[in-house]
Amino acid sequence: MEKLRLLPLGTSDFAALRLRNQIYVDKSALVYKVASQNGIFLFVRPRRFGKSLLISTFESLFKFGLRDFKGLAIEKLWIEKKTYNVVRLDFSEIKPDFGLEKFKDDLRDRLIDNFSSIGFRYDQAGSSIFKQLSAWLKKQEPNSLVLLVDEYDTPLTSCLNNPELFNSVQIALSDFYAVLKSNDDALRFVLITGIVNFNKGHLFSEVQELSDISLDTEFGELLGFTRGEVEEYFYPYLEAASQVLNLPVSELLKKVIKQYGGFCFERRAKEKVLAPWSFLNFLASPRNDLLDYWFESGGKTSALMDSLKSDSMRDPEEYGRDKFVSLSSLSGSSSLESLSDLALLTQTGYLTIKAVKYGDTVFLDYPNLEVKKSMGQLYVEHLLRGRSAGQVGAGPIVQVLSEEAAEALVHILNRLFAAIDYQRYPLRDEASVRAFTQVYFAGAGLEPKVEHHTAHGRNDLEVKVNNRHWILEFKVSHGSENSDQKLGEAVERLKLKGYGDDFSSENLIKVALVFSIEERKFIRWKEVESER
Repeated sequence: MEKLRLLPLGTSDFAALRLRNQIYVDKSALVYKVASQNGIFLFVRPRRFGKSLLISTFESLFKFGLRDFKGLAIEKLWIEKKTYNVVRLDFSEIKPDFGLEKFKDDLRDRLIDNFSSIGFRYDQAGSSIFKQLSAWLKKQEPNSLVLLVDEYDTPLTSCLNNPELFNSVQIALSDFYAVLKSNDDALRFVLITGIVNFNKGHLFSEVQELSDISLDTEFGELLGFTRGEVEEYFYPYLEAASQVLNLPVSELLKKVIKQYGGFCFERRAKEKVLAPWSFLNFLASPRNDLLDYWFESGGKTSALMDSLKSDSMRDPEEYGRDKFVSLSSLSGSSSLESLSDLALLTQTGYLTIKAVKYGDTVFLDYPNLEVKKSMGQLYVEHLLRGRSAGQVGAGPIVQVLSEEAAEALVHILNRLFAAIDYQRYPLRDEASVRAFTQVYFAGAGLEPKVEHHTAHGRNDLEVKVNNRHWILEFKVSHGSENSDQKLGEAVERLKLKGYGDDFSSENLIKVALVFSIEERKFIRWKEVESER
């Protein structure tokens, strides 16, 4: 491992990355496609996908030419000899946490600090920062300035739960972008990056020529690693990790893609990439196996979930439901009110594009196992009033499914259901029992399938753990309904349909279960022998 080129983990400065001879996945041909154009560009991607490194790459190109690009694809493409004044703004440093006036002061100070590096001087006794900046820009040579804005949306996303403050912050920021519009002669190139797309709202109302390339098919691979790039640039690390984990490289690569891949950011739904932060962390410490890095690095998404407008989206029953949205809603919102919950979850990376059909209908799902598990855990915490499954005695579900019989499974499920917040999430029917079980399994890192289509029909829930394949058939009893009769119906369905009899698992376990709505627990269960 010591002989391998260094991983670029945590390096967001392009010049430093190249100087240290760290691995750079060559995206410079795509950088050229953007940089060769004049204009104002918007590009949104989830956190930890390398937006700051991308900004730094453009900064190096415009400021120093090809100095840091030796041996990269752009070296044969970039013919500009001129270098430019570059202003780089990081709006993650200014948030309206202490009110609007403090935010305006912070914005003013940020603009003064960054533009002063190329000659701007602010007169404290003069007019507003925007008027002074506009007057200064008018004196600059045409096509002489490059502006790079990182995390443009942080001031807005930090107040999603406060519409009044959101609108006031948006107005304050729009004054800055209006300055750019009125002085675009001085601008050679502008790139604005962030996570959530507000391109159709008041924020950019003055910037009519804004080019949003976030869903452009040409730039779906601009951030994140494709499978081909993983094999080309990181194969020695994969070989080293395969030895540590005693897996063939081909099998390890499949597991890595399943765990960290699956992200799609372009309107055709053809190109998929891996999350770079998670993948690089795995390669750095393969002995830890395939841990969850991307989700944990930004903390739990409770704030994100609280910002969702639809109560149903916070409901754990939503976890396994089909999700679809219009392509137009993914390409930006005109206001906070029109921001779709599904669009928000997709832009932030908790959902991703799986398919686009009928021209404008986008089918969404979780990109990979890392996100599936993390979202499952989050929904379980919602069910359990902020507690984890382990805190209510329902932690070792993987061990139970791996080693124990149906009775142990019933006991641990009953611990979970006993702790559920029934005021917020009432158990009404078979669907809710099945959905809560699915979320519980998913939060433990498993891959439960609900109503999975087989040659014999649709089974309620199935899950594989090591060499065991569980198939669960649920029934619920209300009041005086005969639970033995319900159990018989579930058993008969498992036998009649033959669920799982054509599976190749070494150990098939089929269980019929009856849940009492009144008692809030499973009161009957029976293992059903396979016919195979």
